[in-house]
Amino acid sequence: MRLTRRDRGDRPPVARRRTWIASAAAATALALLVAAPSATASTPAYPVGDLGTAVSNFLLSPDAVAGANGWHCTPSPQHPTPVVLVHATFVDLGANWAVLSPTLANEGYCVYAFNYGMNWLSAGRIGGLGDIPQSARTLQSFVDTVLRRTGASKVDLVGHSQGGLMPNYYLKRLGGAAKVGRFVALAPSNHGTTLNGIVTLGQNLNALGFANNVLSLLQLPGLVQQEQGSAFEQALFRDGDTVPGPRYTVIETNKDTVVTPYTHAFLSGPAVRNILIQDQCADDPVGHVGMFADSPTLQNVLNALGADDPAFRATCSGYGLPL
Repeated sequence: MRLTRRDRGDRPPVARRRTWIASAAAATALALLVAAPSATASTPAYPVGDLGTAVSNFLLSPDAVAGANGWHCTPSPQHPTPVVLVHATFVDLGANWAVLSPTLANEGYCVYAFNYGMNWLSAGRIGGLGDIPQSARTLQSFVDTVLRRTGASKVDLVGHSQGGLMPNYYLKRLGGAAKVGRFVALAPSNHGTTLNGIVTLGQNLNALGFANNVLSLLQLPGLVQQEQGSAFEQALFRDGDTVPGPRYTVIETNKDTVVTPYTHAFLSGPAVRNILIQDQCADDPVGHVGMFADSPTLQNVLNALGADDPAFRATCSGYGLPL
């Protein structure tokens, strides 16, 4: 006797297709549910900015930047040391750190930044104009706040231009060395600048004193103090470039036309690594300002804060502006 489909218990083709589709959909949903991380466990992704972001932040967000100042951040075992970012002259934290701040935060660091050296000319945006020792006291207070809020014992510092010089006063004169693990400086004005010969010309013409008096009257001592041979520079480094404790990394470009000669950025000491970007990427045209968004520079920052491998070499792409 021949059995019918119903006698064999077979389902009609349409029913079998529906059952297969439903099973496949359920299996896919289950797989996605298992694979997807929970919202509370995932690390938030911060948008990494660019030059346009920096300009926009300078005008519209001088006191905030993606990835920084999340006071709820708890340092992780992988990155137990908070990172404090110190901006350059003439800018603010929003502009200077539009690229590095979110990059570090996306790597899992607790990141913090502050503004300093503002005066009546700043319009709340143009920093680094004031007296450098006073700016270092602002840094001192900010670091103490970060340590208190995070429970960490030390911070790492990353500074650009004056932001790579000013922390030396904190480390050497305000007891900051005990609170800093690593100090990474991008094109710092450590041993002063001739500003492409302008300072030297002023000295030769006996006009530098007059110019400095004008700058002082305008309440711009931070500019005078970064000149080659300034009383501030001589006093700061008369007892050596570094102090025991922190590990120093200086990253500079030979295309620097702000800190001149560019070798004035480098430090001497037993715990110092001086890096010339063109030794890794010979065709990198990045200038002093452009280092804030120069990929090889920022790769070296990540290495200095992380593995600190002396043999590290950056991938040569994503160059910063030749300014």
